[in-house]
Amino acid sequence: PLANAISIRSNFACDSKSMLLGLSNGHLQVVSWNAEFSDSFKLRCSACSPDKTAAVVDALVFDPPSLRGNSNARPAPCCTGDFAIVHVELSVKLRLLVAVYSDCQVALCTVGKKGLKQTSGIRVDRWLNTGDAMCTSVASEQQILAVGCSRGVVELYDLAENARHIRTLSLFDWGYSVEDTGPVTCISWTPDNCAFAVGWKFRGLTVWSVSGCRLMCTFRQAGSNSALSPMVKPNAQKFEPLMGGTSHIQWDDYGYKLFAVEESLSERVLAFSFAKCCLNRGLSSTTYTRQILYGEDRILLVQPDDTDELKILHLNVPVSYSSQNWPVLHVVASDDGMYLAVAGSRGLVLYDLRNKRWRFFGDVTQEQKIQCKGLLWLGKIVIVCNYVESSNTYELLFFPRYHLDHSSLLYRKPLLGRPIVMDVFQDYILVTYSPFDVHIFHVMISGELSPTSSPVLQLSTVRELSIMSPKSPPVSMRLIPEPTDEGVLKRDTNESSNLSSQQPSRYILIQMSLGPILLDFYWLAIYQMSDLAGEWGTFCAGHG
Repeated sequence: PLANAISIRSNFACDSKSMLLGLSNGHLQVVSWNAEFSDSFKLRCSACSPDKTAAVVDALVFDPPSLRGNSNARPAPCCTGDFAIVHVELSVKLRLLVAVYSDCQVALCTVGKKGLKQTSGIRVDRWLNTGDAMCTSVASEQQILAVGCSRGVVELYDLAENARHIRTLSLFDWGYSVEDTGPVTCISWTPDNCAFAVGWKFRGLTVWSVSGCRLMCTFRQAGSNSALSPMVKPNAQKFEPLMGGTSHIQWDDYGYKLFAVEESLSERVLAFSFAKCCLNRGLSSTTYTRQILYGEDRILLVQPDDTDELKILHLNVPVSYSSQNWPVLHVVASDDGMYLAVAGSRGLVLYDLRNKRWRFFGDVTQEQKIQCKGLLWLGKIVIVCNYVESSNTYELLFFPRYHLDHSSLLYRKPLLGRPIVMDVFQDYILVTYSPFDVHIFHVMISGELSPTSSPVLQLSTVRELSIMSPKSPPVSMRLIPEPTDEGVLKRDTNESSNLSSQQPSRYILIQMSLGPILLDFYWLAIYQMSDLAGEWGTFCAGHG
């Protein structure tokens, strides 16, 4: 169906009804899933109109700071020539189409409500004059665009801020230049948009967090005397994967595996396994010596041994649970670090680290009715954010750790919708809904939490806040103690006193996609904390 001398030059992007292809003549071709071809079309913008002005064109073209000094003012491809479209990327959630041209310019386009099949609704909003763009990838949840360049670097742009440039990521600080890596060939975001993988044409791949923390890299550490260099054992075989370059990468549905195809060995697919940190709570936010990671079917306990070397203990989730509820989706540790709550696709199990015992639901029917979307510990109580499929609603379930059964359920709290962030501090629970509605609850327990008593739990709302017109949703939120006059966070200096005797927290530390902010919900004031962005970015780890 394509005209003579016209060929497909790009990958394909698709929605539920159609797919889109980039052509060698600079046009886009829409094909339905029934193999019906519509007329090809060319991307247009307001700069194409006959009465365009220089101001209109300047407003449409954005240069990243890394190239601003050397950027040449070139007209947009839709106005001048027939450059081929070599890469397309579609975000259905953002109604955004990204097209990369053979002259390395990037078009950001809006898509109509009817999707790709309505070609008249696809129009260029902005051009990124990167000068050497090779590929792109969109993080729809974080509203971030990653652009891979022929210089071997990745440029990040904030789509919520009119494609404002965020940062440039490269391996230069680790001793590798573009001569070593070659251009960027592929980028793939994790399903939760917390990290992304980058592959290069000549050699290797790397995984970065949004804040720029390098989580994993196939390159050997440059400089054997570096403090970050891994110890190489004598007579050990030196092997580096993807030495022939990386042509394609793709995460699995849950972000536990990264699949890569080597440039020089396209018949072989490599799989890298990853573990995740407990992002919102757990030992990653305390001073315990043990760190908690989790994979698709196991928990990883990272702790020092007698020689102060880190060792990893693999705690396999019982097959009786994991075989029916694979994979592990949520893990959270209690405040004392002695109990773990683990949830898969259905149900919930608890693990006692001190006694090395698992606790299950006695009734499998009850277990299968729980679809956990979030976990928290409140003292000896585990809180489950449960999705009720029959009514399409969400609720908080409060179970005592000594008995998993609906007969022991302490409280059931219906929610307004699906929470995007939850946290616990002292006797207070924070629940945040989309786009940015914050609810804080107070928990009161009457009676002893034990199998021989009948405790009563009461839940009351103490604060409701709505952040108007947020540019992006929060990634993580944490209730923190109130600072003293000297600026030091209040702490209970009496070790024997109970945590509940402290005053309730009035501050929320919020991690946005671009950095943390501090919300004082007493005075309703927001403080920028850009100096903490780098430190927050280190609260993550990758193990492959």
